[in-house]
Amino acid sequence: MSTFYTRTGDDGTTGLLGEGRLPKYHPRIETLGALDEASAALGLARALASQEGTKSILAEIQRDLYALMAEVAATPENAARFRTLSLARVQWLESQADALEARLPPPKEFILPGDSLPGAAFSLARTIVRRAERRLAELKERGEVENPALLPYLNRLSSLCFLLELSENEAAGQQTTLAKK
Repeated sequence: MSTFYTRTGDDGTTGLLGEGRLPKYHPRIETLGALDEASAALGLARALASQEGTKSILAEIQRDLYALMAEVAATPENAARFRTLSLARVQWLESQADALEARLPPPKEFILPGDSLPGAAFSLARTIVRRAERRLAELKERGEVENPALLPYLNRLSSLCFLLELSENEAAGQQTTLAKK
C-alpha cells in the first residue's frame, strides 16, 4: 500500500524534475513554495468568488501555475521539456484584465483590502503572487530560468487579482475603502 509520504525530504532536501536534489531553503525551492501558495490562495478566491466567469478564469490560471511550477522545478537539462507557458498566456491574462478594467471605475487612491470576503481573498492572492514574482526574478537574474513569459505572466496575474478584488467588491455592493481618510 502506498502512503502520502516518502521520507525522501527528511534530510532537508527536495527533488527536482530530473536528476538531483536541492536544500529546501534554496531559492528555486522558495520560488516553488511561493507559486504553490499563490495557487492555493487563488483556490480560496475561486471558492469564494461570486461570479461564475471568475471561477473558470481562476481554474485556468491555477493550471498555468502548475505548468510554471513544473518548469521551475525542472533541472536545466529538462527545462525545455516542461516549457509550456508562452507569451500567448500573458496576452490572455491581459485580455481578462482589459475586460474588467473597461467596466470598473479605477480607484483614485490606494485601497484597504477587506471590503468583501472574496475581494479580500483576491487581495491576499495578489500579495502572494507578487512574492512569487520576486522569487522568480531572483532565479532569472541568477540564470536559473530562461522562459521570457514567466515574469510577465506573474506581473499581469497580480494586476488581474487587483481587478478581480474590485469586481468582487462591486458585486457584493461594497464601496471601496480608501487607505487615506
